[in-house]
Amino acid sequence: MSAISLFSNTHQQSPGLWALAWRRLRADRVAMFALAVVCLFLLTVMLSKAGWVATDWEREVGLSYAPPSFLGAEAIVEDTMQAALPLPDNRFDPLRDIILEIKKNQDDQVGNDTATKLRTLPFGADKWGHDVALKSIKGAETSMIVGLSAALLATLIGSLFGALAGYFGGYIDDTFNWFYSIFTSIPYLLLVLAFAAVLQQRGIMTIVLILALTGWTAPFRLMRAEYLKHKNREYVWAADAIGASHRRRIFIHIFPNVSHVALVQISISVVSFIKAEVILSYLGFGVAVGDVSWGSMLNEAQNELMLGKWWQLTAATVAMAVLVTAFSVLTDALRDALDPKLK
Repeated sequence: MSAISLFSNTHQQSPGLWALAWRRLRADRVAMFALAVVCLFLLTVMLSKAGWVATDWEREVGLSYAPPSFLGAEAIVEDTMQAALPLPDNRFDPLRDIILEIKKNQDDQVGNDTATKLRTLPFGADKWGHDVALKSIKGAETSMIVGLSAALLATLIGSLFGALAGYFGGYIDDTFNWFYSIFTSIPYLLLVLAFAAVLQQRGIMTIVLILALTGWTAPFRLMRAEYLKHKNREYVWAADAIGASHRRRIFIHIFPNVSHVALVQISISVVSFIKAEVILSYLGFGVAVGDVSWGSMLNEAQNELMLGKWWQLTAATVAMAVLVTAFSVLTDALRDALDPKLK
């Protein structure tokens, strides 16, 4: 009797796949640190989207190319005005008095504007005096929204196509494989630029649509393989024996057993889509005029770098590198934690 009770208690306390995955993930300190970094970025994005952070990033709070505070105001090497050179006495310039009057008015105006603007900012300012730190936060909002939305949509499309192809097989599988072969035969960047050129409308939703329509191939391949494997399992035969429909077998019986593959694929796609959005915005096919992303910041920074103004480039690059690295580490740890072979 005690042996039966012990077996019953052990059976009831047996953890599931997600509980085991969370236990493995929690034991990995590097993965938990990466998760904390990703959550910090997500929190910042939500606060920015809610209008509590970086709402006034377009305000010209500083001087043009104001340096970071740790460099000091002496780092400003830009001369906004130059004094008029005196002309030789033997030359007559009828516009000289008018030009001097105009320059005097400009000097007064520049002096008044400069008095109200900061000479340094914590992470510097761009050409128009925008705070680079606030621009980086706003750029993180754009990149995260694009990456997460495009990853969810691409994984949804790829999982649906892969489920139908793997479960039914036959001409349905051949049709989806034909589309898969076409999309994978074209270099990815060229395919993305082709979609961007066809749509011709810049904006966040356009980028999400472009990345989702070109990034469904990887989830499709994985989910098709999983459905090919699971459709011949005993529990699917049992569902067929009790009269379960194809739709119920696909989405109710099989999908919960392969959902971890879709989750890992979402996290992998987020990283690649964030980098793709940065590339598109850098090339001018991304966000609309008036919006900001890390790609548009890098586009501006390439001209600033030639003038020795490196802080916008550094801010955008460091922010993107930290987020992408944290997401990559978390994705690897999540894939290891959800691997059934490790149970």
